[in-house]
Amino acid sequence: MYAVIMAGGRGTRFWPRSREKKPKHLLDITGEKTIIQETVDRIRPIFETKNILIVTGKKHARELSKQLPKIPLKNIIIEPEGKNTAACIGLAALHIQKKAGNKIMAVLPADHAIGNPDEYRKVISAAVQAAKRDALVTIGIKPDSPQTGFGYIEQGDSGGKVAGRDIFRVRSIREKPDENMARSFVQSGRFYWNSGMFFWKTSAILNQIEKFLPDLHVGLMKIKNALGKSHEAKTVADVYKKLPSVSIDYGVMEKADNVFVLPADFGWNDVGSWDAVYELANKDDQGNAITGGTDAIFEGSINCLIHSPKKLVAVVGATDLIVVETNDSLLICKKGFSQDVKIIVEKLETKKKKKYL
Repeated sequence: MYAVIMAGGRGTRFWPRSREKKPKHLLDITGEKTIIQETVDRIRPIFETKNILIVTGKKHARELSKQLPKIPLKNIIIEPEGKNTAACIGLAALHIQKKAGNKIMAVLPADHAIGNPDEYRKVISAAVQAAKRDALVTIGIKPDSPQTGFGYIEQGDSGGKVAGRDIFRVRSIREKPDENMARSFVQSGRFYWNSGMFFWKTSAILNQIEKFLPDLHVGLMKIKNALGKSHEAKTVADVYKKLPSVSIDYGVMEKADNVFVLPADFGWNDVGSWDAVYELANKDDQGNAITGGTDAIFEGSINCLIHSPKKLVAVVGATDLIVVETNDSLLICKKGFSQDVKIIVEKLETKKKKKYL
């Protein structure tokens, strides 16, 4: 079996730390190691290093290789440009088939935090067993609150047990809901957060891509015929720019009829914003948190997050504040609004302030 770690994206919600040259998954946001290093370390007990593939963009390949020296260079698959998750997954499936034939592949995001790695590995092992049924399997996270920033998976009929765990057919996959809808999802007890983790045979996912995303499949077959040949790089570049940009959820998972969900609870956090970092961080008696070796003094302040490795920060009389400083930028954000940091990045792009991107 193979693990495919999707390491694309810019992590714009983590500006000013996350930049084009060094996005979120290449940063030490949740601990001493970078997020991608933590992701690889978590799965090494169940996946051989030679069977771990990383899909990324060209500008990040060198840094990834530096951070993950045990991953063979040939296992770092470069996308010429980002085309969302369906193309990324299809490309990885082709590489696995070329290496080893029709194998099970686990598709994992590069930028999640996991509180209980042992349980996480047990769930992954169960999902791999379920994928042997020629099913498309995803992991659903048991929700503890009505989050509007996540997609949701609706549980359908029982699919029996796998490795002693209940598995269910997926009745529906829902996009990010509003607050009222999210609350109804959680109260029903039938919905799970969509973790973005998938398990299937390479043949199973390529067959579904052919069925539901025929244009993408045609392009992938052109790439398949070029793999290992002298014109591989040129073919991938030429084909990729014409591929449709669509997520695997929307393109396949919402339409296929052999989709199953394995409910899980292993301390999952998608680390999607600075608010998520606050939730993961150690806090003092007043709920204040510091990261990255920050030196901070709090006076009359409650529930603040400070990241400022090079300067002492004193916070007086503040509540629910996020402060993040880098060499050239300073972010001051009220907690609960950090999803909107991406808007700052959009404005910087509009104003052509590239040095801050």
